[in-house]
Amino acid sequence: MTRQHTAVFGWVLAVLVAAVFCGLGVWQLQRMHQKEALLAQLPPGRDNAVRLDQAAATPDALHWVRDQLQFLPGTVLLDNQLREGRAGIKVYQPARAASGAVVLVDLGWLPLPADRQLPVIKSEQGSQALQGLWAPPPASGIALGPALTAAKQPQTWLATRMDLPAIATQLGLGAGALAPKVLRLDPTSPLGYARDLDLLPNTLPPSRHLGYAVQWFAMALAVLVIALVLQFKKRRKVEEEP
Repeated sequence: MTRQHTAVFGWVLAVLVAAVFCGLGVWQLQRMHQKEALLAQLPPGRDNAVRLDQAAATPDALHWVRDQLQFLPGTVLLDNQLREGRAGIKVYQPARAASGAVVLVDLGWLPLPADRQLPVIKSEQGSQALQGLWAPPPASGIALGPALTAAKQPQTWLATRMDLPAIATQLGLGAGALAPKVLRLDPTSPLGYARDLDLLPNTLPPSRHLGYAVQWFAMALAVLVIALVLQFKKRRKVEEEP
């Protein structure tokens, strides 16, 4: 391979690597804007509560929901959930409204002991009047391995991420049966476990995404600068050869 071909190959490689880094930077900026838009939405007051089917009609908005829901069998335990610095799980159970809409109800958080022995979960039963915040589920993160594994309890699954189609299929509801958001149960409700209405639980704030974007763009610039310096040094070396 000639020196000219080597230089062209080096520049192509450098540009490709820089393009990948820029793409990652743009993705971080998009995540930042998404979270800023979510935080900009003020949760509506309880006096403006709507039914579940009304909330589902505008899936991009936050809603305070008040509805009569029938709890369905099956419990999903979302792993790796932190609360006040402690590791634990979030407990979810599906419930159906009179309109037919089915939603995962966030019943709250439970700690896990050092041996990671899952607590015994008592499923909610029957039809109950529920109220809570119609909000996005916890971020899925990078999908590695299966989303769900069977726990050593009847009709209970341990989830590594909130893959709603996979959860709906495992619960026997059909891949598209679950609403795209979850019902974050009102913390004042006697049902369930410890919980709050934090809109960005267990995830990065917008400022962190901006910091990562800057890092990716800086790395892209560094790659191009290094390629330019190497090209300059190689040219100087060729010119100095007798």
